Amino acid sequence: MTDSNSLATDLTTPQRYWREWRGFVLFIIVMLLFRSAIADWNQVPTGSMIPSILEGDRIVVDKLAYDLRVPFTLTRIARWGDPQRSDIITFESPKDDKLLVKRVIGIPGDVVQMRNNQLVVNGDIAQYQSLSADAIPDQVADQLSQISVRLETLLGSSRTIMTRRMRHPQMRSSFGPVTVPDGKYLVLGDNRDNSQDYRWIGFVTRDSILGKAGAIAFSLDYENYYLPRMDRFFQDLI
Repeated sequence: MTDSNSLATDLTTPQRYWREWRGFVLFIIVMLLFRSAIADWNQVPTGSMIPSILEGDRIVVDKLAYDLRVPFTLTRIARWGDPQRSDIITFESPKDDKLLVKRVIGIPGDVVQMRNNQLVVNGDIAQYQSLSADAIPDQVADQLSQISVRLETLLGSSRTIMTRRMRHPQMRSSFGPVTVPDGKYLVLGDNRDNSQDYRWIGFVTRDSILGKAGAIAFSLDYENYYLPRMDRFFQDLI
């Protein structure tokens, strides 16, 4: 009769390692597949989406929002939707393939123009409403002497945007009008004066879009010893 000790002795070193670690390895593989094709959580390292998303926020990305991809590729198996105006999306930059997070402003066929940070889409002029300090994140409210935070309403959707009161001459606060081509999208950051968006990278192709950001999972304050910002945990993104 063969006992467990003799069985272990008969196994080669790779077989022994596989026997001991296979559960963990399979768990890692499943998690990677899940994060690649179904849902992921991404760190936001820059402030281009302030005040909606702060540096240090970890956002939850629904990778099944628009389609199903082969894991670790951009190959689509099935498609059941497309990004809509005001969706917050993640995508690979057409400039350097870096992962970016921006807001959809123009969908295929839209005519988009921005005049001194005022948007015009299909002839509809965006309306703006100033927000008080208690309606915006504390991390932003203490900068109100230098920035303006407003509610932007356009074509039935609203979002909070931020602009600087004193702009550098190189800041591109105007462009267009431009027509969004088929299969492409025009995206901007909510931090309009500090975002490498359409004004720098051009249109975003449909095939480069990875998913839709829907919520903040958790948030760490990089400027305060990486302490958690409890008030931002599980906060929906709009």
